[in-house]
Amino acid sequence: MNKLIATAIANARTVLTTLALIFIGGIYAYSTIPKEENPDVDIPYIYINLVHQGISPEDAERLLVKPIEPYLRGLDGLKEVKAIAHEGGAGIIIEFNAGFNADQALLDVREAIDKGKTELPDDTDEPVVTEINVSLFPIATVVLSGELPERVLVRLARDLQDSIESLPGVLEAAISGDREELLEVVVRPELLESYRVSQQDLINVVMRNNRLVAAGAMEASEGRFAVKVPGVFESAKDVLSLPVKVSGDGVVTLGDLTEVRRTYMDPASFARVNGKPAVALNIRKRTGENVIETIASVRATVAAAERHWPAGVKVDLIQDRSEHIVDMITSLQNSVISAVLLVAIVVVAALGFRAAGLVGMSVPGSFLLGILFLYAFGNTLNQVVLFGLILAVGMLVDGAIVITEFADRKMAEGVSSRAAYTLSAQRMAWPIISSTATTLAAFVPLLFWPGMIGGFMKYLPLTLIYTLAASLVMALIFVPTLGARIGRASKEHSSALEHLSAEEPFDLDKLEGLTGFYARLLMRLVRNPWRFLGWTLGIMALITALYVVSSPKVILFPEGEPNNVTLQVHARGNLSIWERDNMVRKVEDAIKDVAGIETRYVEVGGGNMSIGRDVAEDVIGSVTLLLENWRDRPRADDIIDMVRERTKHLPGIVVEPVKEEMGPVSGKNIDIEISAADPALIMPAAARLRAYMDDLEGLEDIEDTRPLPGIEWQLTVDRAEAGRFGADIATVGNVVQLVTNGIKIGEYRPDDADEEIEIRVRYPEQNRTLEQLDALRVQTPMGNVPVSNFLKREAKPKVSSIERVNANRVLSVRANVGESYNAFEKIHEIQAWIDANENNPQVRYTFRGDDEETRNATVFLTEAFFVAVFLMSIILLAQFDSFYHATLIMAAVLMSVVGVLLGMLITGRDFVVIMTGVGIVSLAGIVVNNNIILIDTYDRLRKTALPPLEAIVRTGSQRLRPVMLTTITTVIGLLPMMFGLDVNFMTREVVFGAPSVAIWIDLATSIVFGLSFATVLTLLITPCLLAVRIHARKKLRQRRKPPGEAPDKDEAESFPAKAAE
Repeated sequence: MNKLIATAIANARTVLTTLALIFIGGIYAYSTIPKEENPDVDIPYIYINLVHQGISPEDAERLLVKPIEPYLRGLDGLKEVKAIAHEGGAGIIIEFNAGFNADQALLDVREAIDKGKTELPDDTDEPVVTEINVSLFPIATVVLSGELPERVLVRLARDLQDSIESLPGVLEAAISGDREELLEVVVRPELLESYRVSQQDLINVVMRNNRLVAAGAMEASEGRFAVKVPGVFESAKDVLSLPVKVSGDGVVTLGDLTEVRRTYMDPASFARVNGKPAVALNIRKRTGENVIETIASVRATVAAAERHWPAGVKVDLIQDRSEHIVDMITSLQNSVISAVLLVAIVVVAALGFRAAGLVGMSVPGSFLLGILFLYAFGNTLNQVVLFGLILAVGMLVDGAIVITEFADRKMAEGVSSRAAYTLSAQRMAWPIISSTATTLAAFVPLLFWPGMIGGFMKYLPLTLIYTLAASLVMALIFVPTLGARIGRASKEHSSALEHLSAEEPFDLDKLEGLTGFYARLLMRLVRNPWRFLGWTLGIMALITALYVVSSPKVILFPEGEPNNVTLQVHARGNLSIWERDNMVRKVEDAIKDVAGIETRYVEVGGGNMSIGRDVAEDVIGSVTLLLENWRDRPRADDIIDMVRERTKHLPGIVVEPVKEEMGPVSGKNIDIEISAADPALIMPAAARLRAYMDDLEGLEDIEDTRPLPGIEWQLTVDRAEAGRFGADIATVGNVVQLVTNGIKIGEYRPDDADEEIEIRVRYPEQNRTLEQLDALRVQTPMGNVPVSNFLKREAKPKVSSIERVNANRVLSVRANVGESYNAFEKIHEIQAWIDANENNPQVRYTFRGDDEETRNATVFLTEAFFVAVFLMSIILLAQFDSFYHATLIMAAVLMSVVGVLLGMLITGRDFVVIMTGVGIVSLAGIVVNNNIILIDTYDRLRKTALPPLEAIVRTGSQRLRPVMLTTITTVIGLLPMMFGLDVNFMTREVVFGAPSVAIWIDLATSIVFGLSFATVLTLLITPCLLAVRIHARKKLRQRRKPPGEAPDKDEAESFPAKAAE
C-alpha cells in the first residue's frame, strides 16, 4: 500500500487526469441513468388466471383449482400456493422463496400448467400465466372521458393504444373500462318453438358454415391456379343469411328467426372520472426504461392524437409517477446539497479553506464514482439510492479528514506538503482501510435481505458500498496527490498541534480551548476510571429501562403523506351491477366538494384478488382520490376524516379509506388466517374470532372472508324424469343459457376488429327473468317439453368465493388498528384470547400481513446485526491482534444502541422495525471507526516509550479533532432529513414535512442520536477502559512483587507534577 501511495503522488498528472475522467463519467452516468420512484423489486409471485364463463365458485374449486394444484406442488423454490375460486373462474397466486430465479420459475409454472390443463373442462379458456413485476404496475393512466357514445370512446382508446404501444419505452397500454364486443343473436322463444328449432340446431349451423377452407391450388394445362372457398364470417350479414330450416323450396334463415346486432358483453364494471363515463389506458413501462422520459413521450403522443378527436372528449393523465419522481428526486437532491454544504461549513471552520477544499473534493468524487458503478451494473436511481447518498455524505469525508488533519499536523511541525501527505496517507492507510472495511461489513449482510422488503432496501447498502469504496480511493490516492501539490499548514491551531506531537513535552496548561478542557478532564478520569464507568453503565441501563417502560408503538414501515387515497365501498346483498353503480354514485356525490381532491377516479365491479392486499368480498367498487399537491391541501388524514363524516350516514354503505402505501408493504395491520383439516370447523371459528374483534377496543375497518349473505338459484334436474322426455343435462343447460349470458355458437373476426368476436344466442331482455326460467321449454323428439316437468328451482345460500392456501380451505379475519393504539399490543391481546378460548387442535390460526412481515424482518435484522458484529470482530482482530482491543472497540456498538433508544424517547418516534432496525445495523459499522483511530494511535504512542496514562491522554487529545469532525459531518449531513427539512436552492423555498423524506426520518434519527451518544461516550469510555487495564495490571504486579522492590516504569507518575496539581 505504501508503494502504491508513493507512486500515485509521484505520478500526479496521471492521477489527476483519472480524477477528471471520473467526474466526466459520473456526470454522464447521472444524467442518463434510469430514474424511478421505487426500486425495481423482484416480486416472488406468479399469477394464473383461469376463466370459465358462468361457472360457480364450488365448481371452480372442484373443476379448475383442484386439478391444477397437484402439478404446482413440485415446483422448485415453492413457498405457498393461494387460490380463490369465484363465479366465472379462479385465480391462483404462487409465491416463491427468496432468491428465486424469476425466468426459470415462470418457465416451470407454464410447463406445469401445460400438463395440468388437459384435466380442465373443455369450455375453460386457455390459462394465462403472468409474472408479477414492479415494471408491470402502471406508471400513468390516460383517461378518456366525456358524454359520448361508449363505442366512440372505446374506438379512440384503441387507436391511442396502438400509438402508445409503439413507443420504445412502453411495454403495454392496457385498456380498462371497456367491454368485449359481441355479436348478439336475439331470438324470441315462440319463433324457436313454432319452427321446431332447437338450440343445438343453431350451434351446428353456425359451426358448419363458419370454417376456414384451405382448398389449395390446381395444376392444369392452362396454368396453376389457387382455389379459394370463402367460408369465414366477415360481417353480421353473413350470419343472418345462414339457412336454419329447409323444406322444399322454402328456406328459413337465421335472420327470419332472430335479430342480429353487434354490441358489447353485459357490463361487469364501470369507470368514471369526475362523474363522467371513462375509458382508461394503464401505461406499463419496459424494465430498465426511464420513467420520466417514457411518460414524456406518452404525453407527446396523446397531445398529437388529441388534435384529431371530436369535440367533447376530455383526456386526463392521472397517477403520473413521473411527477412524483421529479418531486422526490428534487427533494432528495436538495437534501444532498444541504448535507454537502453543512459538511463543508464544518470542515472549513475546523481545517481552513485549503484543507476543506481537499476534503470537499472527495464528496462529489465519491458520489460520481458510486453512481458510475450503479450505472455500469444496470441499477436505477431511486429514492433509496438518493437517501444512501445522503447517509454517505458524512462518512465519505471521514478518511479524507483523517488524512488532511494528520498532514496538517505534520506541516505544522515543519514537514513539506509532499512529505506530509505521503506520510499521512501511508501512516493512516491501514486504520482507514480497517474503518472502511468495518463499515462495509455492517452493510454487506443487508444485501441478502430476502423478500420484497429486502429487494426494496438492498439499494441502501449497495449505494453505500459503492460510495464508501470510492471514498477509500479518494482518501488514499486522490486527496494525498492533490494535497501534495497545494497543501499548506493551518495557522489557526499550529501551536496546539505542535504541542501534541509525541516528540514534545506534554504540558496540559499549554493546551487551550476544547482540546485543553478535554485533556484535563481525561486526565482526571483515567486516574480513577471505575467511578465514571459505573455511572455510565447506570445511565445506559436507566435509558434502556425507561424506553421499555414507555411501551413504544411498534410498526413495520413508516407512514408518509400519500398522493392518493382509495375509498373501498362496501355493501351486501344480491346487487346487480346497476345497483352497485348507483350506490357508488352516492358516495361519489357525497364527497365531490371535499377540499384537497383533484380528481375522482371511480371503478365499479371487478375482481377482489390482488397481490399484497386482499380486497374484501363485499367491496362493490372503489373511488380513487387523487389529491392536490401536498403543499396546497389539508393533510390526507384530515381529508379522510371529512370523507368518513360525509359518508357515514349513507344507508347500507360502509366506506373504508385506504392510504397509498409508502414502501414495499401493504395490507391491514392485523390479518389472521384460519384453516383446518375439516372445512366445517373453519366457519364457526371465524365467527367467534370476528365477534371478539368487533368488541375489542382500538380496531377499525374489521372484515372477514366468510360468505356474504345472499342467495343463488339452484336448478336441480331429475335425470330419470328428463330421460323419459328425451332430454338431458346438456339440453337443459343450453336452454337456461338463453335466459342468462346466452349460448356461444361460434366466433368471427371482422375487418375492423383486432380479436375474435363471440357469437351468442339469447332471449330478448324482457324474457330474461326468473319467471322465464319456470316457463322454459326444450326441443325433444317428443316435441316442446316444459322444463318444469323435470326441473326444480330453489333458493340456496350464495357462496361468492372460496379461498384455498396450500390445498386447504381457509378464512381470514382482518382489521386495522386505530391511530392512538399499538398494533403490536393488539396482536398479543388477540393471540392471548385465542390461546385461552380456542382449544381445538385441528383449527390453526396464522398471523399474516404486517405481523408476519414484522417477525420476518426482526429475525433477519437480528441475524444481520450479529453477522456484522462477527465480521467486524474478525477485521479488528486481524488489525490489532488483541481480543481486549477488539472488544473495547466493539463496545461502541452497544453505546450506539442505547443512543438510538434515547433518541426515540426524546423525539417520541415509534419503533419502526425496518428503518430503526437498519439504523442500528448501520451504526454498528459507523461508530467503531472512531475507536479504531483512537486505539491505533494509542498503540503507536505506546511504542514511543511514553508512560501509559500519558499516552492515553495524548491519544484522546490528538484524535479529538478528527473524531469530532467525522461525527459532526455525518450527523449534520442527516439533520435536514431528520427534521424533514427541504431547502429548494432553485426556488429559494424552505419547507418542512416533504413526503419524499417522511419514510427516512426514523432511519436518520436513529443514526444521528446513536452516533452522537456513542461518540461522546467513546471519547471518555475508551480511554477509561484502556486505563482500567493499566490499573489492573499495576495492582496485579504489586501483589506479586517482594516488599521494597522499586516500581516499574509503567507504574511511575504519568504526568508532570504541575499537571497533577
